[in-house]
Amino acid sequence: MKIWMTTFFILGLTFATVSFVAAQEDPNLRSTEEQQKKEKAEKEKKAYTLLEQVVDEAQLLRLPENRVRVQIGAADLLWGRNEGRARTLFALAAEGVAEMMRNASASPGKDERRGPDRGGTGGQFRQELVLAVARHDATLAYQFLAATRPSTPPAATGSSPFDSKDDLEERLLAQVAQLDPRLALQNAEQMLDKGQYSRALAQVLAQLQAKDKDAAAKLEDKLVKRLQTANILSTLDAGALALSLLRPGPRPAEGGTTLTPASLSTSPQMLAPSTYTSLLGSVIDAALKAIPPPPGSQRGANSFPGRRGGSGGGGGGQNNATTEPSAAELEQGNARRLLGGLQVMLPQIDQYLPGRSQAVRQKMTELGFAGKPRAAAIQVDRAMQQGASESLLAAAPSAPLMMQSRIYQQAALRALDEGNADRARQIANDHLEPGARESVLRAVEFRQTSEKVDSSNMAAVRLTLAGLRSDDERIDLLVQLSGSARQNNPKLAVELLHEARQFTNRRATNYRQLEQQLMVADAFRDLEPARSFEILAPGIAQLNELLTAAATLSGFEVNVFQDGELPMQGRNGLSNMVTRYGHVLGLLATSDFDQSQTLADRFQLSESRIVARLSIVRGMLGKEPGFRSPGSRFGQNTFIRRSR
Repeated sequence: MKIWMTTFFILGLTFATVSFVAAQEDPNLRSTEEQQKKEKAEKEKKAYTLLEQVVDEAQLLRLPENRVRVQIGAADLLWGRNEGRARTLFALAAEGVAEMMRNASASPGKDERRGPDRGGTGGQFRQELVLAVARHDATLAYQFLAATRPSTPPAATGSSPFDSKDDLEERLLAQVAQLDPRLALQNAEQMLDKGQYSRALAQVLAQLQAKDKDAAAKLEDKLVKRLQTANILSTLDAGALALSLLRPGPRPAEGGTTLTPASLSTSPQMLAPSTYTSLLGSVIDAALKAIPPPPGSQRGANSFPGRRGGSGGGGGGQNNATTEPSAAELEQGNARRLLGGLQVMLPQIDQYLPGRSQAVRQKMTELGFAGKPRAAAIQVDRAMQQGASESLLAAAPSAPLMMQSRIYQQAALRALDEGNADRARQIANDHLEPGARESVLRAVEFRQTSEKVDSSNMAAVRLTLAGLRSDDERIDLLVQLSGSARQNNPKLAVELLHEARQFTNRRATNYRQLEQQLMVADAFRDLEPARSFEILAPGIAQLNELLTAAATLSGFEVNVFQDGELPMQGRNGLSNMVTRYGHVLGLLATSDFDQSQTLADRFQLSESRIVARLSIVRGMLGKEPGFRSPGSRFGQNTFIRRSR
């Protein structure tokens, strides 16, 4: 009995001690959590206060596209905090977009002098607006889609991705599936009931399978049945949709592993095995109806009339009626298109319908598809995206001659990423021309130097730097070496960046040098933020000078400005550079909001200040800062690899 009492006493004492310790620890833990919440709330307060200032300042902008861009960005950020205010801003943006669309329809030639991108501006902002709203409210997005639709559809030029309203509706349909699967299912079914076979239906199905499996099963069943009962030879879109569903292969069985090789596609596998096999058989049946075009016919295996925007590219004139294809010609064109699509799916046909493989290959030979480079090029492209270095080497000899050098270079760099520097060097020496070979060998040298950098071998690093041909290469290497040393030796990382700064500490004479300054400033961000601000300040001053000069020359030598205002959409190097400076300020704002705002205020143009301030707001709210322009290359441990 005494033993039991002693045991209970010890257990009770232990429990009391643990409880006492936990009680001692909890206040500190709670204090830390409360402090973090307080800091987050303070950041958000500063960010939203600055955002309201940006919105107010944007009302004075003259260019509708600038006002719309700010309104869309601000509304997107405000939705979770003040939905009513966000809706108001989205509505104002919709009015601006509608105005831009009306102006473009009323005077299509008015802005030709402003550059080749001007024509697509209204359509582009319409797309940005609708897709931004769709992230929050699918029904409202469809309302704005209708409200901003131009009364007179613009003629398709083939040069702008915003020419076709169908493209936007398809993208909206796919995005709505993430937010509102049931609404997406409803719209997809309506589309099928109208006999419309948009390829966006495949994206909707993929989204539904991740969000709502019941809805996905319903759409999958209806989609495949409609494709099988429709005459896919008379509808180009139906055939294209069927191929997009088939290319990735079937979904793996529940609890099993996929039978499709991973290298076939990165697209999601959307169809159940039985459904996949059935649809594949239907497509093969349609494709086998293809016959060789008549002798002398210009409609070969790769000509498929009936695409959006017309059947020809510039025939025009009074001969259109005589060249219009008949229904039979349209069906044959689509049959040949299907057969061409099956050319890259032969491994899947061999696996899932082996009894049809021979017939498909015979038909391809009959129509002259065998040996054509299209399938090989697609397979090589997949290998370049997914394959290991050895698979790229194996694919290179069968690729078109103009692609082989790029494939070998990619194989060498892939070997380097795999940790096999000797193999990368061998590939470069065996297969590449001098320029590409030198680029790869330099990348190998940089990688090997960065992997063994430490304070004891700085002499070797400096010897490597001295052997490089330009300051550009020295800056690239020093930034990469700093990134490699950052975790284990921050002091060395800072030392390397200070050496890189010596090469960038000059007045830039081109955009490349401004980019290098930004790259070094961004690398300092997590180590010594004060140095980042020191590097950015003279660059902003120089950008002010360049913007003033561009404004003076506007209409004479350069057309950076429009109606005396800088477009926030980066269509040129100067606008892009303003955006990139704003991006880095946004990244720095979390460490020093006040200094970031001070530098943003040094931009003399209100347009530039607004871009920088919006980036700061996004950074403070944990979003990707700024309006990222294509080609922007910033991030921790950035290494710019330039092809020759």
